[in-house]
Amino acid sequence: MLIRIVDIETTGLAPPDAAPCEIGWRDITETRGGVWSLDDFGAGEMLCNPSRPIPPELSAIHHIVDEDVAEAIFWPAALARVAQRDSEMFSPTIFAAHSAKFERQWLTDEVTGGKPWICTYKCALRLWPDAPSHSNQALRYWLKPEGLDRAVAALSHRAFPDAYVTAFVLLEQLKLATLGQLLEWSGKPGLLTKVRFGKHEGKRWSEVPSDYLDWCLRQDMDEDVLFTARHQLEQRRMLR
Repeated sequence: MLIRIVDIETTGLAPPDAAPCEIGWRDITETRGGVWSLDDFGAGEMLCNPSRPIPPELSAIHHIVDEDVAEAIFWPAALARVAQRDSEMFSPTIFAAHSAKFERQWLTDEVTGGKPWICTYKCALRLWPDAPSHSNQALRYWLKPEGLDRAVAALSHRAFPDAYVTAFVLLEQLKLATLGQLLEWSGKPGLLTKVRFGKHEGKRWSEVPSDYLDWCLRQDMDEDVLFTARHQLEQRRMLR
C-alpha cells in the first residue's frame, strides 16, 4: 500500500486559465504490522512549464518566475510522471493532498486512473476540531510530529516542502483513524468548525441558532457550509 502525498504550485486558482508550475510529492507506506511511515525512496519535485506567464502576485507566494520554468517539462507530462500509472512497483494506491480539491483540478481521474484520494484538511476538521488552524503548516507546529525535519519543511508554498509537511500530518491522522475512515471523510464536504462570514463570524457552528442554519441552507453557498449547516440541524433533531 503506497499513498502519494502531492502538492502543486500554480499560475492561478483554477483551470483552464491556470496551470501547474511545480509539483512535489512524498510517499508513505504501510508495513506488515500496520504501521505507516515515510517511504525511503518515494519523494521528488519538479518544476514544470505551465505554457503561460506566471503572474507576479503568484510569484510573490511561491517565488517561481517564468525564467525558472522556461526549459522545464510541460505540465501535463509532469503530472503523468507523478501519477506513474505504468509502474506497478511505484504506482500509488491512493493519492493525498491538503485541500485535495485544489490538486484534483489537474490530477484528474483521467490522469491518476481514478485512484481514491485523502484530503488531510477535511480529515483534520474531523479529528482536531479545536486546532487553532487547519492549514497544514499550522497543524505542523501544533502537532509537532516526531521526525519532521524543519530544514526540509522550511520553504512553505513550495511543492515538495508542503507535500513533506502534509505527509507528517497524514501520518498523525493514521494513528487516530482507519484508512477507510479517512477516505470516507475525504469523500464528503468538509465539516467546518467555525463560521467565517456574517453576523456569527468566529462562532462555532454548534453555537449558531437553528434559524440561521436554515437560512444558510436556502442560500447559494459553498458545499462545505451547506454540509455543515445540515449536519448541525440533523444533530439537534436527534437530541430532541
